[in-house]
Amino acid sequence: QVQLVESGGGLVQAGGSLRLSCAASVRTSSRYAMGWFRQAPGKEREFVAGSAGSDGNTSYKDSVKGRFAISRDNTKNTVYLQMNSLKPEDTAVYYCAADSTPRLGASIFGSDYAYWGQGTQVTVSS
Repeated sequence: QVQLVESGGGLVQAGGSLRLSCAASVRTSSRYAMGWFRQAPGKEREFVAGSAGSDGNTSYKDSVKGRFAISRDNTKNTVYLQMNSLKPEDTAVYYCAADSTPRLGASIFGSDYAYWGQGTQVTVSS
């Protein structure tokens, strides 16, 4: 079984920063999209950021553009999500996901991702 393990979540005050990590049990490749999703209490899961393609294409949810940055180190089989200027609205469980089909860009649909981590809690206080 492919395993993804998120880490780096925690409690931070508004305006602070956190860096999430996602370690994969198998080697990662730029051919396959890696994405970050989040789910807040009472809300549906939503796409946050994704990375795919040999040229390092990245995409972001509009509300996190300029604040979050996704990066990946395929030699370490790890994907990161740097989160700056955090807001209470960013509070959610964050999930790492990996696609199993080569794509030019990361899909915003969770159903396109075959592998998921268990999530890491991010709580941003006012």
